[in-house]
Amino acid sequence: QVQLVESGGGLVQAGGSLRLSCAASGGTSSIYAMGWFRQTPGKEREFVAGIRWSGGWTVYADSVKGRFTISKDNAQNTVYLQMNSLKPEDTAVYYCAARGGSWYPSRRASDYAYWGQGTQVTVSS
Repeated sequence: QVQLVESGGGLVQAGGSLRLSCAASGGTSSIYAMGWFRQTPGKEREFVAGIRWSGGWTVYADSVKGRFTISKDNAQNTVYLQMNSLKPEDTAVYYCAARGGSWYPSRRASDYAYWGQGTQVTVSS
């Protein structure tokens, strides 16, 4: 029943910023943690950042730590990924994901049962 709707992707020059949004609806009481993943052609899905649904506990991939920030708006059941100092290597389709069963924002894609449609982020050099 959980639905995730992503927005905010687009084209940006290197060094610029984007903020991705993921609005969760339908059975959100079953969500324990949210995560952002990204994928490029020929590569497996890569963990980017995760957050406990109740907030406070965040996890980041080393490649984005210090540049990206994951946060949650409790009033809107929306998770954000603020991306600063973007690099061409950040170019990918970014996916929002939700998991149940544990509030640990896992790095494993297989732990997440619900996925958004993906939003393209392109960083030009």
